[in-house]
Amino acid sequence: MERNETKQMILCAMFVAMIAAGAFIKIPIPVVPFTLQYLFTMLAGLLLGGKLGALAVGVYILLGLAGLPIFAQGGGIGYVFQPSFGYIPGFAAGAYITGVIANQKANPSYPRLLAANFAGLGIVYLCGMVYYYLISNFYLGTPIGLWPLFLYCFLLAVPGDIVLCILGAVLGRRMIPIIRAEGIRGDFSRG
Repeated sequence: MERNETKQMILCAMFVAMIAAGAFIKIPIPVVPFTLQYLFTMLAGLLLGGKLGALAVGVYILLGLAGLPIFAQGGGIGYVFQPSFGYIPGFAAGAYITGVIANQKANPSYPRLLAANFAGLGIVYLCGMVYYYLISNFYLGTPIGLWPLFLYCFLLAVPGDIVLCILGAVLGRRMIPIIRAEGIRGDFSRG
């Protein structure tokens, strides 16, 4: 049991590092930069399960808020005042939902993995867009209307994330059996 827990901690730490690295692999687009963070948060949910996937993302968030510059535009507690910050807690919620949906079956199919990824993506965008709207309109005093919000925070960014969902499902389908064979999914694959 202790060996399994050690493997789980190592995998969580690896995902924290990959999510942080993913923040620096970005394509600049207006308002919200496109990064590979979502790919790694999604894979955390798929491969670690909902609870450990969300835990890995939570550790990433805590490290960033503690001051490590591991978010797409820096770090520190003041980052919560960035309009795009809402996507970051959305990553944790998305990893949880993705992991729970994907791991309801012992050997999830490609369509199940793809559906889990899209459900997680929906959560990420919901959190991000609501936060962006609220912080812009009620705190920063730079109001944004619903159409510009939808355009900049969804339409311009979502095509790349759809590709990441497809890639994540392909990688998950190939990697889940490997993770299972190593015996490190065990108890936590249920969520």
